[in-house]
Amino acid sequence: MPVYHLLDDLIFPHPSLADPSGLLAVGGDLSVDRLLLAYANGIFPWYSEKDPIMWWSPDPRTILFPHKLKVAKSYRQTLRNKEYEIKFDEDFESIIKECAQTQRPGQPGTWITSDMIKAYAELHNQGYAHSVEVYMDHKLVGGLYGVSIGAAFFGESMFYKVRDASKIALWHLVEKIKEWDFKFIDAQMDTDHIKRLGAENIPRESFLNLLNEALKFPTVNGKW
Repeated sequence: MPVYHLLDDLIFPHPSLADPSGLLAVGGDLSVDRLLLAYANGIFPWYSEKDPIMWWSPDPRTILFPHKLKVAKSYRQTLRNKEYEIKFDEDFESIIKECAQTQRPGQPGTWITSDMIKAYAELHNQGYAHSVEVYMDHKLVGGLYGVSIGAAFFGESMFYKVRDASKIALWHLVEKIKEWDFKFIDAQMDTDHIKRLGAENIPRESFLNLLNEALKFPTVNGKW
């Protein structure tokens, strides 16, 4: 199955045309308009510093329904820890840079390139990308970031410096988006970690149907 090469036009092939690995297209740019178009069609960028921009739409897709978040007993005890302070959208750039620097098993480098950091910072400036920050003693110890369109949240990355800090960020994100009746969090790729938290795999076609329904709702734009 061919991989499509994007030019200047703001257009993507249909996700069903992705190859078995989920790779759909290469090229294009990371402009706000292209990124928003990609997410609205169930597509996201993922590539290394020396590679061309690669666009993906895997099948199956891993998502977390907010009401299915699993909270273990030890996790609940951590949530009751009053030493933590939670903030939204206060320091987006620090969150994405910390995520880029986090070492992950089986990954020799990071896919959060310098161009990705700039692109998502601009998405944040325009009110579409958001961060959840966890502080202890006024120091950033964990958090996550992602993109929000309609009633969908597309999770990009998370990090922690103290135990369960990223899980605390996720819990607070879920509580926040429940208030707005968000339909799902897109975890994109299957990992043991996110599956333990309640995420599940669904066929890409089912994901795209859920996404189309979520996009019928207004976007909660701006600072959260």
